[in-house]
Amino acid sequence: MHLRPEAHATMVFDWGSIKWLVSPRHIDGAKSTLGEVVINPGRGHERHSHPAADEVLYVIDGEGVQMVNDEEAFPVKAGDAIHIPAGVPHSTTNTGWRTLRLVVTYTPGGEEAALEQAPGYTLLPPGTVPAWVPEASA
Repeated sequence: MHLRPEAHATMVFDWGSIKWLVSPRHIDGAKSTLGEVVINPGRGHERHSHPAADEVLYVIDGEGVQMVNDEEAFPVKAGDAIHIPAGVPHSTTNTGWRTLRLVVTYTPGGEEAALEQAPGYTLLPPGTVPAWVPEASA
């Protein structure tokens, strides 16, 4: 099955966006989830966990800090991979001037449905480009 990003909806949040390419929600028989996460400069997502799935992050581009299991956050950059066991709290923050791009997987798949309850969640239809609005400077 050939999956093109432009054919899928985009989840948008105040910190960035996610495009799920593989998910049990839209591919019959899929057992895992795979998507691309974009975290805007200076932004990050809140501490959370996925009770029923392991998560793997692979940094495609950019730099940031990653917290896992409420331990001290560590720097991440392109080429790094992070494994987060099921139920372990974590958060990711972009510390750079450009977007932080990650490939994310959930095993088993389906945990992405919980993101629909996150604050500021919006779903853009396929083909719609999300707009980033930077925070006003003080």
